[in-house]
Amino acid sequence: MKNVIYGVFALVFAAFVTPAMAGEASGQFTVISGKEKYTTAGGVTIKKQGGKSYVVLSDDFKFPGAPDPQLGFGNNGSYDKSSTFTKLTKLAGSQTFELPASVDPSKYNEFYVWCVKYSVPLSVAKLK
Repeated sequence: MKNVIYGVFALVFAAFVTPAMAGEASGQFTVISGKEKYTTAGGVTIKKQGGKSYVVLSDDFKFPGAPDPQLGFGNNGSYDKSSTFTKLTKLAGSQTFELPASVDPSKYNEFYVWCVKYSVPLSVAKLK
């Protein structure tokens, strides 16, 4: 009986676990109002493998370019500058980046292309 109760609890808990909590999340880049000239196409996936976390930009990723674009995370429309982990040097195509141990992607629900020079968002993908 105890195993049945634990099994039911596990199923109920699994229904409420977010993808980020499960180790994988993904989203599509969307236009930020007022930043239409930086419209980014494609998607992003956050994966865990071998105890490490990775950001994977999709094959159809395309960014039009901007001064000092860097990648990082945020929540609910607010970018976390401490999450910035790399400069975006390739503007199109599939790319994979290993996240530093100091960045925990499960704490965030958005992924950003961020302009460090002007401290403004260029593009965002809501993670699910």
